[in-house]
Amino acid sequence: MSPIIEYESLRDSNKLFTKAYLKAFQSVLESGWYILGNKVKTFETEFASFIDTKHCIGVASGLDALLLALKSFDFPVGSEVIVPSNTYIATILSILHCNLKPVLVEPELETYTINPALIEEHITQKTKAIMVVHLYGKSCNMQAIMDIAERHQLPVVEDCAQAHGAKYKNKQVGTFGIGAFSFYPSKNLGALGDAGAITTNSDNLEQKLKSLRNYGSEKKYQNDYIGYNSRLDEVQAALLSVKLKFLTDITHHKRKLASIYLSGLKKDFICPVVSEDNFDVYHIFNIRHPKRDVLKDYLLKHGIRTEIHYPIPPHKQPAMQGIITGSYPISEEIHHTTLSLPISYGHTEADVYRIVDVLNKF
Repeated sequence: MSPIIEYESLRDSNKLFTKAYLKAFQSVLESGWYILGNKVKTFETEFASFIDTKHCIGVASGLDALLLALKSFDFPVGSEVIVPSNTYIATILSILHCNLKPVLVEPELETYTINPALIEEHITQKTKAIMVVHLYGKSCNMQAIMDIAERHQLPVVEDCAQAHGAKYKNKQVGTFGIGAFSFYPSKNLGALGDAGAITTNSDNLEQKLKSLRNYGSEKKYQNDYIGYNSRLDEVQAALLSVKLKFLTDITHHKRKLASIYLSGLKKDFICPVVSEDNFDVYHIFNIRHPKRDVLKDYLLKHGIRTEIHYPIPPHKQPAMQGIITGSYPISEEIHHTTLSLPISYGHTEADVYRIVDVLNKF
């Protein structure tokens, strides 16, 4: 019997980096400086250079990156933020934790990202920002979105948690507005714990965000803002610097696996769309099928583990009842039919050819 293909094995994905990780950890340990030291500064510089933005501010998680990005604008309580209806709950939680109101906009069924054609009808006098999500590793249509933002003089917050290195018309995500990244272990650029970062070209926002993440303090024991304890850890920063050197290789590997899926799967499955405007990094390779749950069980019986990103749309979550109202049929259609296939740095081309073969016999 063929061995089981896990959806993802973080142990396998990180094998290549083990020696460098141990060396990086030893360096932090021996330095005696464990909070906001040289490792964080180094990674911030390196990641800003990779993304091609002026500043990077390391924080504790992707959720904190979104939350602090919003906080930096000082929007009035109750202000509205445009956000896609098809996203992970963290995007919406960041808005609610800032005492702001999420206004959900449906995605395009083909790309799963926010539909720019629907944004303006949701803009009111209370709208203060547009928050977009580069879902699964695909950039949103940023030209159309930035045109709308400029027309209405609205800042844009980019949720880049799944899109490290993704591009729209050869421009990196996280550089159009203010970018929020997650380095959760399963991300293309993943740490060995929670970690995140904010990217911006604004000197003023960089200064404010560095204070907000550190109790609202720029000068020790002087607190200029009502801040938070949300600092990127020195150990995680050191590990991320190791992995960042391989991110281009990781992306190339995942795009190669994606190409096998795209060229090999029969037409029964709805696959991610490919566009000349988008450089996709395939954090997640999702297909859609009307018998998704049956398909998932079928693959499991054949030794292939999959995931669902995500089984419940945000507006259907128990915590959102009484907070989010309205009907979002496109989002529901995606959530009812989507299935994520194995596509990690730890998977081989042979793994994916086997998955394609099994899928095509469904």
